[in-house]
Amino acid sequence: MPARRFPLILLGAFFALYLIWGSTYLVIRIGVESWPPMLMAGVRFVIAGSLMFAWLRWRGVPAPTWREWKAASVIGVLLLSCGNGGVTVAEHLGVASGVAALAVATVPLFALLFGLIWGQRTSSLEWAGIVLGLAGIGLLNLGSNLQGSPLGAGLILFAAAAWAFGSMWSKHLPLPAGPMASAAEMLAGGVALLIASALSGERMTELPTAAGWGALAYLVVFGSIIAFSAYLYLLKNVRPAAATSYAYVNPVVAVVLGILFAGERIGMEEWLAMTVIVSAVVLIGVPQWRQQKQLKEAEAST
Repeated sequence: MPARRFPLILLGAFFALYLIWGSTYLVIRIGVESWPPMLMAGVRFVIAGSLMFAWLRWRGVPAPTWREWKAASVIGVLLLSCGNGGVTVAEHLGVASGVAALAVATVPLFALLFGLIWGQRTSSLEWAGIVLGLAGIGLLNLGSNLQGSPLGAGLILFAAAAWAFGSMWSKHLPLPAGPMASAAEMLAGGVALLIASALSGERMTELPTAAGWGALAYLVVFGSIIAFSAYLYLLKNVRPAAATSYAYVNPVVAVVLGILFAGERIGMEEWLAMTVIVSAVVLIGVPQWRQQKQLKEAEAST
């Protein structure tokens, strides 16, 4: 039975990353029209983390140890406070949802660079992917979306780098087992965002619209509990290149949804940047896919 169930879990996790996460960029844009950005992100993760934590404890899952809480807090701040929080603020500043997703597609490039810290070897093909990806980032910054918001552009790239660093570091820290890691990280990241919101002076001037409440609910259930848990599951069970492969699909999903439902316009520079960045991510993934195939063939022959 486990042998049958594992592929279904794997497929479901990739589906959540590719399609659900791709849609969250548009939903974030809808949400920040009613919510201050850091407040919305903080409320999102505190609610999602609290629901997951309560459910897991009810199921008898042990609470994290102090050592695990510290590790989960570090990763939660990097991935959620800096990573997702940076994207949310950038969209509030006017960066189009599709362009935000495209910038975040650089995560595998940053992950490869940060992997050097832990002794991960980089092939010539992967270095070529990094150079091509940097060229794509340059093209992306020539577009009107990021030129119109230099702060938003900087926040998006900072968010991608923080997400990549946290993803790589998480494999070397004593995190709680299974979904409890998601719950602890969301609680820590959400609290940090709420503190940042209060310190920055964010205030609710009026109640959110129905669309604003709907966006928050979607982000809590689908974007956080389901998709983020799927991402952590893949980080533990597949190679980093596969876990971050959502970077191929998310920009396309986000761009299409932004054009269809939010009237966003993507210029020629951004379309060209998408082609270059996705090509770079493919180049980075090829050596790892080859290595994974060789390992499977070696296991089959023994």
